[in-house]
Amino acid sequence: MGRHFPLRRIEDWTPTEASDREGARPAGARRRRGGRGGGPSEPAGRKAMQLCHQVAVTLSEVLADCGDPLLQGLRVVNVEPAPDASRLVVALECDEDRALDRVEGHLAKASGHIRGEVAQAITRKRTPVLIYHLTPAGSHD
Repeated sequence: MGRHFPLRRIEDWTPTEASDREGARPAGARRRRGGRGGGPSEPAGRKAMQLCHQVAVTLSEVLADCGDPLLQGLRVVNVEPAPDASRLVVALECDEDRALDRVEGHLAKASGHIRGEVAQAITRKRTPVLIYHLTPAGSHD
């Protein structure tokens, strides 16, 4: 197989030619656009909102099917990216306002199972971190 480029000996290169070529990109090379890959620079756009909706539906189903009566009484009010789709704030409404501390404890114990169910339901490389915000029933922020 022959070479596709002409060979040049080191003596043929001048120092200015070498320094000019160091930072140069080939003519057909493209720059990568920033914000790809779901990093922190990704705005809360259509895809992030689709993910939030998908997580909200999944959480509603998981909480309704769990065996813990305290968690069954929770209702998913809203899911929002905070600050991006790698972390989601989940607003939950509790039926019993005096049992908020107990519900937080039960939710902390079940968070691994809940996150696992969310991971199975979504099509992402990494499952977002879920941050729960509990409010008593009837009070909307």
